[in-house]
Amino acid sequence: MSSTLTEDLLGAAQAGDTVALNCIYTELSPKVLGYLTARGVDDPEAVTQDVFLSVFSRLSTISGGEQGLRTFAFSVAHARSVDEARKRSRRPAMYSYDPSSDDRTTASAETAALDRLSGDRALQQLQALKADQREVLALRIIADLPLEDVARVVGKSPGAVKQLQRRGLIKLKQLIVEKDSSNHGA
Repeated sequence: MSSTLTEDLLGAAQAGDTVALNCIYTELSPKVLGYLTARGVDDPEAVTQDVFLSVFSRLSTISGGEQGLRTFAFSVAHARSVDEARKRSRRPAMYSYDPSSDDRTTASAETAALDRLSGDRALQQLQALKADQREVLALRIIADLPLEDVARVVGKSPGAVKQLQRRGLIKLKQLIVEKDSSNHGA
């Protein structure tokens, strides 16, 4: 395969001839792109463009004809790939977050309260609450209804439902703490 890169073409490119510059780019860019891809550069197309910006800006300093031009172009490509690898090694690894595979959990107050109670004990503790608190907690925790739906069911505002839920949970916590301290004290 014969090269289109000649001494005359290099001379014309060094003089600023855009057709000659385009011929050099057309001849060398696929090879530089292949080299950068093989080196594992993240964005080989962008780095190829950067290589040729550098090569063309220093074209007047190149000696050695076609071989000198090739050597210089691949020297710049190698330096850019090394720079890119260094940048990549300094960047922290990025991973996408998948909530379904995240096994870190913190139990909600409702879950913690219900987990500490057996079924009968839970019913017994719930009976100690006021009727509206018991109803709200049953709808929110057992039926797993959203706040707005509970508000519609009980005929209260979402703010009132939040207050009933909060007060009911505080009362349940007090009952559990009292029960646990009396069990441990006896």
